[in-house]
Amino acid sequence: MIVLQTKELTKRYDSIKAVNQLSLQVEEGQILGILGPNGSGKTTFLGIVLDIIKKDSGDYNWFEGKNGRNVRKKLGALLETPNFYPNKNAQDNLKIIAHIKKVKNPRINELLEITNLAHRKKSPFRDYSLGMKQRLGIAGAMIGNPDVLIFDEPTNGLDPQGIAEIRETIVNIGKQGKTIIMASHILDEVEKVCTHVSIIKNGNHLISGSVGSIISDDVQVEIAATNMDGLKNIFSNDSRISKLEEKEGKLVLNINSEFPTIEINQMAYNNAIVLTHLVVKAKSLESEFLEIVSKN
Repeated sequence: MIVLQTKELTKRYDSIKAVNQLSLQVEEGQILGILGPNGSGKTTFLGIVLDIIKKDSGDYNWFEGKNGRNVRKKLGALLETPNFYPNKNAQDNLKIIAHIKKVKNPRINELLEITNLAHRKKSPFRDYSLGMKQRLGIAGAMIGNPDVLIFDEPTNGLDPQGIAEIRETIVNIGKQGKTIIMASHILDEVEKVCTHVSIIKNGNHLISGSVGSIISDDVQVEIAATNMDGLKNIFSNDSRISKLEEKEGKLVLNINSEFPTIEINQMAYNNAIVLTHLVVKAKSLESEFLEIVSKN
């Protein structure tokens, strides 16, 4: 089932196009990372599809239009740093959200287990760490058992432990079959959490696909030798190398899967060059992202 479909969504702020004819599709069960630099339009896009920000043109559709005005009941969102009553504990704060949402059976204890807050359910919100506050915000977004959860930069400002805890929480929620849409500028976060990714820049949609399809099968190899000019000549015209560049005193090669890395050392040796450095790296989402963004 198509959970969200957008068609040429556009939002302008004076001369700036925050979102520019953005079209994408989210399917049920996906954990979609909307990835882009700060200021690329991620938050504006989420605000539009949540009906918080008014679009200038284009259209969007939730659940193939099957839920009419009840669509908001199927969505849970955390767009900013969560605000709760500082003197109240987790249970009481979630009960207030359930009352506002008119949810009769909010499953509060279960949500606190999912977000790893059960052991602090009686602690006042003011005593929570930033990561715990963010996880309580996620628990609040889940009240009413929405089909889709939307998070905007959920690990922003957190320390490494807080980031790891939020990451684990989102992965666990995804395992329940929930569809998750998450905006982020942190590449490592998207690669470890998301099943799919859409990359945007300056409000423009550049590419979408599964994380595995965005990352190519190319392998990146760093090599170095005393005779760097001679080493560069050996590999500069090989059709199996999609990219060759010098970086920090090393030669960086993007090679396809038909090029055995052992052959690199052999080719250098056959030309009387002994390698002083050889490191093989699988391409990451970070390298693909930088390459895609730099081309656009």
